[in-house]
Amino acid sequence: MKYSIGLTIIITVFTCSFCNNETNQNTKEVAMTDTSKPAEMKMMIPEPNCYTSIIAKDTMRLKVEKFPNVVTGTLSYNFYEKDDNNGTIDGRLNGDTLIANYTFRSEAKTSIRQVAFLISDSTVTEGFGPMEDKAGTMTFKSPNTISFKDGIKFIKTACLN
Repeated sequence: MKYSIGLTIIITVFTCSFCNNETNQNTKEVAMTDTSKPAEMKMMIPEPNCYTSIIAKDTMRLKVEKFPNVVTGTLSYNFYEKDDNNGTIDGRLNGDTLIANYTFRSEAKTSIRQVAFLISDSTVTEGFGPMEDKAGTMTFKSPNTISFKDGIKFIKTACLN
């Protein structure tokens, strides 16, 4: 009887240790399998598109970078014998129309206003329309009232930076 109890204990200990080793081996295999796969990280670096408009002694520059849901970039208006406006844009593209917030500095003051651009292959045309002040930001009253007919035309150029 003592012999069979001892044998049962030995078999139980052996079986349990075998089960634990098998579990540890499976865990190690899974861990090795998971870590052996290279992590795929895709970083989107969009190609910038630059546009310039020169009218007499005034120069305007627009640089846009398109992401899936957002368009960012820079915009500057350098008017002859007037204060320059230089800043950033952050907006959304709806078809071929970009509506963005333009955050800029002029006369040592930071301001925000909406801008609109109609984008084609080689040109961009700025749109204008009735605006109103909403919480310190000048916004278009209605995107449907924006006119691109007499807007500033920018021509696609090589990016300077």
